[in-house]
Amino acid sequence: MTKYNKALALLITLASGVFCASASAADKIGVIDVQAVFQQLPQAAAIESNINAEFKDRIEEIQRLQTDIKFYMEKQQREATTMSDAQKKELDDKIRSLGAEYQEKAKPLDQDLRRRQGEERNRLLGLIKQSIDKVGAAEKYDIILQSSAVAYLGDEADNITVKVIEEASKMK
Repeated sequence: MTKYNKALALLITLASGVFCASASAADKIGVIDVQAVFQQLPQAAAIESNINAEFKDRIEEIQRLQTDIKFYMEKQQREATTMSDAQKKELDDKIRSLGAEYQEKAKPLDQDLRRRQGEERNRLLGLIKQSIDKVGAAEKYDIILQSSAVAYLGDEADNITVKVIEEASKMK
């Protein structure tokens, strides 16, 4: 049993030595706030306006349907006491058909918008990753961590967020 304990103690000592050696090998550690980079890139605003232009007609149609539904619902509330049963039924049918048309068009639009935004977000994240790699190599960082994972940063010079924004802004 003592041979087993000695072997275990030796194994733990060796393992901790390996971990300590690898931990001390990382001499220069940088920090980045990817969310801030993403929000401050000029490409992000351009992408947003491009997506809005791409889906402009469909968005306007959905907004028109919303306005029409609201108008007819307000009319129904306003004039319910003076309307005949036939007029009430006709107005209910109109509201129902507009609601069905809205549902039919709004859900695919939402899905298409989400898909396009996801595509563009992934493209921007790739651009940000390239910029991080370029700045990291130029500044000779061994490790670059996301700022939300860092509890303390002693030297703000190791925060490379602004440098990455500048680098990514140059890229297309």
